[in-house]
Amino acid sequence: MEVIHTVAWMKQVARQARAEDRILGLVPTMGALHEGHFSLVRAARQQCSPVVVSIFVNPKQFGPSEDFQKYPRTLEADRASLEKLGVDYLFAPPSEEIYPRGFRTAVLVEGLSDRLEGRSRPGHFHGVTTVVLKLFEIVQPRFAYFGRKDAQQVRIVQQMAADLDLDAQIVACPIVREPDGLALSSRNVYLKGADRAAAAVLYRSLDAVRHEVAAGQRDAAHLMVALRKVIESEPGVALDYAEIVDAETLEPVVTLRRACYILLAGFVGGTRLIDNALIEQDGESFNVSL
Repeated sequence: MEVIHTVAWMKQVARQARAEDRILGLVPTMGALHEGHFSLVRAARQQCSPVVVSIFVNPKQFGPSEDFQKYPRTLEADRASLEKLGVDYLFAPPSEEIYPRGFRTAVLVEGLSDRLEGRSRPGHFHGVTTVVLKLFEIVQPRFAYFGRKDAQQVRIVQQMAADLDLDAQIVACPIVREPDGLALSSRNVYLKGADRAAAAVLYRSLDAVRHEVAAGQRDAAHLMVALRKVIESEPGVALDYAEIVDAETLEPVVTLRRACYILLAGFVGGTRLIDNALIEQDGESFNVSL
């Protein structure tokens, strides 16, 4: 596996792959890799050669009071793991390569970026879409792989790709969970002792909604009561938001009629976690994927 630190060389490698008519796949990450990231790499390897994994802790998607400085950085361990998985290129640029002096541009996907995560973290998605567009332009992937745990992010990137006629096809991969249901996240390393045990309530709340939907409940307000009841049973967790939204528009729904997401975020001690479930219609019934 070759490690690339400069935009110029990454672009040259990508140009050569395209000249050879190879199917290049990109897995964008911020490092501190775990099994969720590795599942994206495996999906990429099934479709693509070469596979590029980027590791860049993007300062533009962190707010002033967020954890940019303490965000886990484990580049050497990540490099060793990616090499074992057969990744062809690790693109790990320093910040000045992505945001050189005088950088002034931001990418905004209107209407999808200012609610839910965007409301709780103003400017977050501007940073996400800006860096993802830069990565797409540098790497020029045929396929780009994202985890469904960040469902709003995936939807926003899909909209950006469609609006800007980008060649990259966005592949959303399933959430990977711990045995107790906690969605894998690089921030899980912050959870210790009682906080780690409490964090599993996020999954249990989504599972409660799954049971309600399976029993025939279609009213979103009723489903949210069931979700909040479970979370309120765990005093170590403070809910930031929880909504059932249309999977396409991310607007709140009143009654289940087509594909939607249950999106939630909560604080466990000092750690903020997100999770979601996808509700899809199958004939007259609905299936909930956690």
